[in-house]
Amino acid sequence: MTASLNFPALHASHSAIWFAAPGKPAVRISKGEAIGRAAETPLIMLNAPLVAQRLGYPELSGLDLLELFAFVHPAQFMVPTPMGLARALKLPLPTLASVPGEGGGPSPEFSGLLGGGDVGRADANLFDPSTDRSNRNPSEMGPRLRGGSINADGDDSIADSAIPALLHAATAALFATLERSDWPQREGAWSSLQALAKLRWPWAGAAAKHLKAPEKAERWLFSRLPEWEEQPPRAQPRQVSLSEDAVEAQLEGLTGTGAERREGQRQFARTAAHIFAPRERKSEPHMLLAEAGTGIGKTLGYLAPASLWSQAAGGTVWISTYTKALQRQLSRETERIYGNEAAFRKRVVIRKGRENYLCLLNLEDALQGGFQGRAAVLAQLVARWAAYSRDGDMIGGDLPGWLVTLFRRAGVTALTDRRGECVYAGCPHYRKCFIEHAARASQHADLVIANHALVMVNAARAREQQGRPTRIIFDEGHHLHDAADSMFAVALTGQETVEMRRWIMGPEGKSRGRRRGLAARLSDVASYDELGGRAIEAARIAAEALPGEGWLARIREGAASGEIELLLAAIRGTVYARDESGGEDAGYGLETELAELDGPLIAAALEAARAIDALHNPLVALGRRLEALIEDGPDWLDGPARARIEGALASLGWRIDLLAAWASLLGRIGGPADPDFVDWLALDRFEGREYDMGLHRRWLDPGKPLAEAVIKPSHGVLVTSATLKAGDDWTPALTRSGAVHLEKPPEMFEARSPFDYANQAEVLIVTDVRRGDMAALAGAYGRLIEAAGGGALGLFTAIRRLRSVHGRIADRLAQSGLPLYAQHVDPMETGTLVDIFRDDPRASLLGTDSLRDGVDVPGHSLRLVIMEGVPWPKPDILHRARKAAGGGTQYDDMIIRARLAQAFGRLIRRADDRGRFVMLSSAFPSRLLSAFPAGTPVRRVTLSEALQAVQSGVSAQPMSGARIDPVTGSGGETR
Repeated sequence: MTASLNFPALHASHSAIWFAAPGKPAVRISKGEAIGRAAETPLIMLNAPLVAQRLGYPELSGLDLLELFAFVHPAQFMVPTPMGLARALKLPLPTLASVPGEGGGPSPEFSGLLGGGDVGRADANLFDPSTDRSNRNPSEMGPRLRGGSINADGDDSIADSAIPALLHAATAALFATLERSDWPQREGAWSSLQALAKLRWPWAGAAAKHLKAPEKAERWLFSRLPEWEEQPPRAQPRQVSLSEDAVEAQLEGLTGTGAERREGQRQFARTAAHIFAPRERKSEPHMLLAEAGTGIGKTLGYLAPASLWSQAAGGTVWISTYTKALQRQLSRETERIYGNEAAFRKRVVIRKGRENYLCLLNLEDALQGGFQGRAAVLAQLVARWAAYSRDGDMIGGDLPGWLVTLFRRAGVTALTDRRGECVYAGCPHYRKCFIEHAARASQHADLVIANHALVMVNAARAREQQGRPTRIIFDEGHHLHDAADSMFAVALTGQETVEMRRWIMGPEGKSRGRRRGLAARLSDVASYDELGGRAIEAARIAAEALPGEGWLARIREGAASGEIELLLAAIRGTVYARDESGGEDAGYGLETELAELDGPLIAAALEAARAIDALHNPLVALGRRLEALIEDGPDWLDGPARARIEGALASLGWRIDLLAAWASLLGRIGGPADPDFVDWLALDRFEGREYDMGLHRRWLDPGKPLAEAVIKPSHGVLVTSATLKAGDDWTPALTRSGAVHLEKPPEMFEARSPFDYANQAEVLIVTDVRRGDMAALAGAYGRLIEAAGGGALGLFTAIRRLRSVHGRIADRLAQSGLPLYAQHVDPMETGTLVDIFRDDPRASLLGTDSLRDGVDVPGHSLRLVIMEGVPWPKPDILHRARKAAGGGTQYDDMIIRARLAQAFGRLIRRADDRGRFVMLSSAFPSRLLSAFPAGTPVRRVTLSEALQAVQSGVSAQPMSGARIDPVTGSGGETR
C-alpha cells in the first residue's frame, strides 16, 4: 500500500519563510507568496495557528502534522517543534546537504522519502532506533549550519531552511506507521478515520491510502474502556509511630544504592515523620512547617515517611501541590516506591478537579452530532486519545497541551464537566467514568497526588467522610495562602449567577447540548415524590430571577431585567462613578470599596436579597427531602436512583452554601463592615471589553477558614517549600499557613540549599534602564538574550509590556538563530511553551506570574533570568486592607521577597547549573536582597557591564568599580 507524497511543505519563523515541494530544495518566499500558495493547495506545516500568526493570516488552514501525530500516536508526549517531532519519530536530522547553497539538494537521509518516492518503504531502516543518526556521537555527524550545530550540552538544532524536508520526512514516517502490523494504537483508528473523512479532515484522504480496513468490526470506544468495581469500605488507619531508623532505611531505598548522602535530606525525612504520630487531642494535629532549600531532595524527603506510614498504617496520605509541573514530577518520583506499573497505578492516584477530566457523556454527544466543523474534528481526536489515556485528564495529563490550541479551544470546555451537571449513576458511562475511577481509587490508595484547591474541597465538603484527607503534605506551601484565599472567596457576579441559573433550569431558548436542569437530573424525585417535585418546581420558578443569556448586553443598553440584573447594573454605574485606579483608559478592570453607597444601590441589593432567599428556601427543602428519601428508601428508589440522589445532594449542598454566602454578602450592603472580611464592587474588563461585574468578598486572613476547615480536622499536616519564609522570620509562614490559629503550635524546620551560590550564580542589578522607557526595556532584553545565546527566562508584571517587548525583539533574535516564545502572544498554553523552552537551549521565553513559580528547567536550557523590575504588589482594595492589617511596608516586603526568591529559584535547579539573575531596576531597595540565597554575589552595574558579565559566564568576582551588595545570610540585611 503505497502512495506518492505530493504536498508542498511550509515553515515560517520570525526570521524567514521557507517553502519546498517534495524532493526539491527549500526556497525562501515572502509572506504574501506564502499566503497565496496556502490558498491554492494544501500545505504541510507544523502548528498551523503559530504559522498563521507569523504570516499574519488567521484564516490559514492546511495539513498540520500535529493533528496527524495526535491521530497516529494518541496520548504520546511530543514537543511541538521540528526538533521535537524529529525526536518523537526517531528521524535523522538534516545535514548541510539539505540547505540550498550547501550541497544543493535534500539530505541523503530523506532521499528515499521525498520527490514522489515510495513512502511505503519509509520505515525499512530509516526510523529504526538502532539506526537513528540523531543519537550518534556528535563528532561522527559532520559539520552543521548556523542553528544546526551541536552545543556544549550535545543539543541539536535545525536550520530553518532544512525544516520543510524534515516535515516531508515526518509525514512519510507517520504514514508508514499506519501500515505497520504492530502499530500499538491501531484499534479504533479505521472507524475514527471514516468519521474524520465525513468531516473533511484535511489528512483523511491521504491517510486512508495507508490504513488497511480491519478484518472484523472495531469495538466502539465506550465498550473498550475499563469499568471500575465496587470495593468494601476501607478500615480506618492503624495508629503507628515511625522510627528514625525505619524512615532512613526507606529513604535509602528510594534514593538508590550509591546515591549521594544528603544530610539535610535525612534530617528533613526524620522530622517529616513527626506528622504521622498518633494525634493526642481532637482538633490539635501534628503540624510541621519546613523550609527545605533547592537541592535538598525535598520530594523524596517527605515521600519516605509518607510511603512508610501508608504501608504500615493502611491509610492514605494526600500530597498537595500548586502547579501541574510538580504533580507530574511527583508521579515520576513515586514510581520508585513500587516495583511495577500495576502496583504503582493501584497505590498512587493523581486527583484533580472534575473540570480537568473528559466527560464521556459530553464526548458521546459531541461524536453524535453535538459538535460541528473543527470542533467535531477535535472530538474525534479526543476520542482517539481517550481510548489510550492513562486517566482521562485533559488539563496537564497525557492529552497533548498543544492539541487544544490547534482548534482555538473550540469545544474543549464542553467536553469536561465545568458546570457541576453530572448525573452520576444516571449516566450510561458511569461505570467507565474517569472521574469516578480516580475518586474511588483514591479511597484505597497509599498516596493521592492532588492540588491545593482539591485538597481543601475534599477536606471541607467531601461526599463521604472516608474521602476526607487526614494526613496532608502541602508542597509548594508558599502558595497555600493564595489557594485558601481563592477557595474561601465569595463572588456574586453576573457569570456566577448565570451558571446557577443554568444548573437549575438547564438549556433555554436556542441553547444546545446535553446540559440538563435540576428536574431532569432528579426525574425520579420529580415524578414519584410530591414534596420533592414541589421543591424542584419552586426552585425553577425562583431561578428565573437570575440573569439569563444576553444579560451583559441588556445591562450595557440600560435594559436590565430581574432583580439580580438590576443590582449588577447599579454596581456597574457605581464603579464607573467612583473608580480612581486609573485603569479605565488603560482598559483594565475597575473597582471601588463597598462603603458609603447611595440609596438606589442599597434598594437594588434588598430586592436581590429577597430573590436569593426565594431560591435558597426551596433548595434547602429539596435537600432535606432527598436526605429523607435516602433514609426511608421508598419502593421506586433502586440502586441507580439512590446513586443519582446521593450525587445530586453533594452538588446541591455546595449551591445552598453559595446562596447563603450571597445572602450574607448582600446583607452587608448598607450595614456595618465585618472586620473578618474585605468587600468591594468590581467591573471586570479585558483590553477595555467588559465581561463581568458584581460583589466580591475575601477573608482578611484566609488562614482562619483554612485552619478551621482543613488543618484542625486533620491528624498531621506538613507545609513545605524552598521559599516558605522568604526571609529570616517565621512569622509570615505561621500566619499564611493558618498555623497561628491552632491551639497546638507547629514544629518548624529549616535546611538550607547545598548549592554553591557564590560560584554558581550572580545577581546583577542594572541601574541605567529608565523605568517607562519601552524602547530601552526592549533593547535591554534583546541584548541580554543575545549575550547569553538564548536560554533566558524573561519575567514581566504586565502583559502589555511583555507584548511590546516581544514585538520589538522577536524578529531580530530570530535572525541570530535565537527563537523567542511568549505567553499571551504565541497561540500555545503555558505547559507547551515551557516544554519547547526546555527542549531548545537556544530558545528564550517571556512570561508573567505563572512562569515565575511553575517552571522547572534544569541544565543549560535556562541560564539567565531577567526581571523587568521589582514585582510590587498590585495596590488594589484587597491588598490595601491586608497591608494595613499586616504591618504596612513590611507586608509589601514579605510579598516581594517571596516573589524574588521564587524567580531566582528557577535559575539553579541542580549542582552543575550556572546562571545569572538580572534585575532591570535603577533603584532596587537593598532591604530586599535577603530574598536571595546566602552567599550569592550581588552587583549594581550598567547594562554594558551586565552584557559583558553574561557573555563571559558566571563569576563571583566583582567588576572594577561596580557597587557590591553581598547577601550575608537568609534574611540578613546589608547596608
